[in-house]
Amino acid sequence: MSVIKHKEQRVGIFIDTQNLYHTAKNLYHARVNFGQVVKDALGDRSLIRAVAYVITTEAGDEKAFFEALTKMGIEAKTKDLQIFAGGSKKADWDVGMAIDAVKLAPKLDAVVLVTGDGDFVPLVEYLQMHSGCQVEAVSFGKSTSSKLREAVDDFIDLDHNPRKYLIGGNGNGGLSSENSAPSGRRGNSRRRPPQQA
Repeated sequence: MSVIKHKEQRVGIFIDTQNLYHTAKNLYHARVNFGQVVKDALGDRSLIRAVAYVITTEAGDEKAFFEALTKMGIEAKTKDLQIFAGGSKKADWDVGMAIDAVKLAPKLDAVVLVTGDGDFVPLVEYLQMHSGCQVEAVSFGKSTSSKLREAVDDFIDLDHNPRKYLIGGNGNGGLSSENSAPSGRRGNSRRRPPQQA
């Protein structure tokens, strides 16, 4: 399928914050500039909603991160980190992110999934077949599922210019650390185009 991008195209961006956070940390020892990621994913198109999915920690030190997301026009949806009796921890927004994408799809022409997680392939196929949406993915190619890359209509590889999308570490984008996610959390995008905080 050929990729179509034009100014009137209605776009929803769904950010798997934890996926990008851990990839940037492991590959580049840096944090993600979510504002720049959303800006480039959107291009000149019309942003309907940008949502970042965030896991909150026991310390609750995410407030500055949430404020930075809001300034960039990104809505944050939060979920508490689950700690089980044996000490194991669970932090997952995949189902919530997928349900939101399906619910919003009738109002969108393009769905952008900011993740490299191959678990989203069934969502990509569903959106393409049942909603007629163009589905795009944005992530660091080195850690992106090959099946996800094959399934989507377009893929933006952040590894092609990592310095543009990172803060600090090996890919310093020169921006404030307020734009970076705290460890283990996800972020969401909102309706207005993001700006650098």
